Amino acid sequence: MAAPNSQCDSKKPNPETFQLFSSSVGSAFGIFDDVSPQINAIPPPPCVEVLASDFKVPLFGKPKFESVDFDGVTLLKGRVNTQQVFGLSNSDLVPGKYEGGLKLWEGSLDLIKALRSEIKSELISFGGKRVLEVGCGHGLPGIYSLLEGAAVVHFQDFNAEVLQSLTIPNLNANFFEKSQPSSSPLANDAPEVRFFAGDWSEIDKLLLPVGTDATKIKDSGYDFILMAETVYAINSLQSLYNLIKKCLIHPHGVVYMAAKKYYFGVGGGSRRFLSVVEKDGVMSSKLVAEITDGSSNVREVWKLKFK
Repeated sequence: MAAPNSQCDSKKPNPETFQLFSSSVGSAFGIFDDVSPQINAIPPPPCVEVLASDFKVPLFGKPKFESVDFDGVTLLKGRVNTQQVFGLSNSDLVPGKYEGGLKLWEGSLDLIKALRSEIKSELISFGGKRVLEVGCGHGLPGIYSLLEGAAVVHFQDFNAEVLQSLTIPNLNANFFEKSQPSSSPLANDAPEVRFFAGDWSEIDKLLLPVGTDATKIKDSGYDFILMAETVYAINSLQSLYNLIKKCLIHPHGVVYMAAKKYYFGVGGGSRRFLSVVEKDGVMSSKLVAEITDGSSNVREVWKLKFK
């Protein structure tokens, strides 16, 4: 998933609430039903690398862009039609088919604000670093890390269609189209940007070298893993945590996670995910920000590190 911006000023889009399924769908798919059987019964799509050249305007139509302003930074976010891309209407999530990546969820902007604060406090720097955005959707946190000098940024989403129709156009609009010629995708000093689609239980096979030893995997991991609104479904929390441990560089890698404290009706939330982390005992967690604006569930940003 990616995130809406209820904490932003009146010029920004209105906050979007979490809606697990279309209101027109029958009770078997209501947000208070036990959705685990349906989710587990549907095999995930194959894991693939999506090339930037895979974005074709006639396929999905060119997104309409809106500006999102916060803390002195303006980013562009595309808007595409869920009906056109997936054949769905009024649905935030359909297990095994669509995982909400076409909406801009609140957590993405919460995450960027928290990252800006960490940078201003000189606690972190993206300069020359390797970054993975998990469940990227719009990809704004990953794009922000590029603007802050990251050398490598990989974007991952469940759906290849989200990467093709939204993430790649957003990246082009915010980074490559604004860059100097020397920073174009073909320049020698341009950052490495790649896109990967697939389920968290399998995607590490594309993100990390296959058949290499532990030292090589360590060197090819990520300094930062960014994720927003990824912990909503209780049945995917362990797979997400396993992916983090596989991909994060040890011992200095850092995870920044933005999420709602609880996702009512679907069982997940930041605290449920942190219970998985605590039980494992390998990583520590620290609360970076809490957002209680009264317009939605309590939202949080957490930092995770290896102990």
